[in-house]
Amino acid sequence: MIYFDNAATTKPLDSAVKAAVDAMSAEGFGNPSSLHGLGLSASQKVSAARKVIAGSIGASPEEIYFTSGATEADNTAVIGAAMSNGKRRRQIVTTSVEHPAVAEPIRRLEAQGFEVVRVSPREGGYFADDIVNAVSKETCLVSCMAVNNETGSVLPIEEAFRRIKKQYPDTLTHCDAVQCYMKLPVKVKSLNADMISLSGHKVHAPKGIGALYIRKGVHIASLISGGGQERGFRSGTESVPLIAAFGAAVGELCGSLDERFAYVSELSALLRSRVSALGIAVNSPADGSPYVNSIAVPGLRSEVLLHFLEQKEIYVSSGSACSKGKKSSVLSEFGVPDKLADFTIRVSFCAENTADEIEALIAALKEAQDTLQKVR
Repeated sequence: MIYFDNAATTKPLDSAVKAAVDAMSAEGFGNPSSLHGLGLSASQKVSAARKVIAGSIGASPEEIYFTSGATEADNTAVIGAAMSNGKRRRQIVTTSVEHPAVAEPIRRLEAQGFEVVRVSPREGGYFADDIVNAVSKETCLVSCMAVNNETGSVLPIEEAFRRIKKQYPDTLTHCDAVQCYMKLPVKVKSLNADMISLSGHKVHAPKGIGALYIRKGVHIASLISGGGQERGFRSGTESVPLIAAFGAAVGELCGSLDERFAYVSELSALLRSRVSALGIAVNSPADGSPYVNSIAVPGLRSEVLLHFLEQKEIYVSSGSACSKGKKSSVLSEFGVPDKLADFTIRVSFCAENTADEIEALIAALKEAQDTLQKVR
């Protein structure tokens, strides 16, 4: 099996699996809110993971809140900020290429009367000026992703947020860092984000766990009420096995970010060179994240090509996994012609992929070009 769908989900590391199993064992299955020894043991596992994840982005443990995933983190940041800061200021600034986990709650707020400014890319990419100039004294929230999940485009969030916070210090900033975390540097000091969403299953931890960083001193409305877990902000008994696994995965990966980036950059360069020789278009920008590569095989529809590759046990996607086959507007926003968007697949890497796997993909793509019925 050759797995090139890491932007959708990653294979859990052995250390993450072990941490999860240990937290479900006879000595680790307690409720972290219980006051007895089993509860204390579980609570310590949660605290240890919180410390690791906080350290990975230069935050303090008290600024990390565990969630069921990045979707909940995004929804909490967007809706919570609007509920807290949207009474007087009713404008939200975002981009036109956000993941649905951000785009949909913003759309809901728009239906409730918020003004939404969606900044589109120019010349195939984003400029900090465009994001900054969209903000006004009426803006309560700016929410922008760091790396686009369909093309790998890197948005100029550090510069934009720095300038926004200088000019409008009371405007809250939120970054969906899902496709950036553990791949590119994510540090709270340089990012200037009041809130940052993280996902576990994109960084070799299990599904069902994520985190929301909220800068100390920032107050947003809580969306889940109940027993007062997560310091009263996110109620619900913590999933100790998933949290422990998240911490274990981040702990293993955080020391090798530069090494993994360099290696994956070589894989991406090889892929782009080899597909270009076959007349296959590369939609992703040259300066994008090497982990996400969008390519278009003219004449071969995405779904047909995806299943052809699957028969050879090569797994890619036709775009965002959350779209479930629905046509996305993201490619057109980035200037990809419709005639190429219909033929686009996403090849997304992790550090476990190899050059030999890329050569196998290239051979399969060439076979598809030679044998499949092309659409004109």
